[in-house]
Amino acid sequence: MPSIELQIENGVAKITLNRPETFNSFNREMALLLQKTLEECSANPEVRAIILTGSGKAFCAGQDLKEVTSPELNPGFRKILEEHYNPIIERIRAIEKPIIAAVNGVAAGAGANIALACDIVVASEAASFIQAFSKIGLIPDSAGTFFLPRLIGFQKASALMMLGDKVSAKEAEQLGMLYKVFSVETFQEEVIALGKQLAQMPTKALGLTKRLLNQSLTHTLEEQLAMESELQIEAAESEDYAEGVNAFIEKRKPAFKGK
Repeated sequence: MPSIELQIENGVAKITLNRPETFNSFNREMALLLQKTLEECSANPEVRAIILTGSGKAFCAGQDLKEVTSPELNPGFRKILEEHYNPIIERIRAIEKPIIAAVNGVAAGAGANIALACDIVVASEAASFIQAFSKIGLIPDSAGTFFLPRLIGFQKASALMMLGDKVSAKEAEQLGMLYKVFSVETFQEEVIALGKQLAQMPTKALGLTKRLLNQSLTHTLEEQLAMESELQIEAAESEDYAEGVNAFIEKRKPAFKGK
């Protein structure tokens, strides 16, 4: 079975990490295939929203330790970071389409941080998050030290990374780590509904919003205001804006195309 599954329906691409026997932990094949799949979704005009989730009981348990402890298979940490995880994070942030991390189960190590790099994080009540790196003498990677402090604050992030505490989905929601928690029974239905909702929105503007949010992490106030002005003008010239205004005046539901 492929380690990454892709389904496209109603403008939504559902990418599933598919190594359930290893709790969807990453080996080189899966990491490179996820990058390729993200690129395909980025280039496909039919895809207007992306869902990233896991098969089986886990979202992603991070790195497959069997790979890094195998003399024959171990690519080495430099390759793992520079060719596997860093490009995945860069692609997630660069794709100007909304990406939902649908955390169905445990998200540990790099798996947790890949989820946190997505635009909207939702979780099943059965999900949990753990910065597992300190348990084996490593440091958080996959942009965990970048995103987690910004999401929940420096002190909480520092404690979770150093202590390696497991955080339940409800605790993660309370901390501000994610958007919403759904029941186990309704999780899949709610995720698909959210994906469809985003795909029917003015995704041109959502992509520009994502670009602004990326830049806000390093911009000064003046730089951010200037960029907002520039991108608002671009948004105002879009077909979606014209459709949105006409629909409002005509008191009907807009039919956005992401253009």
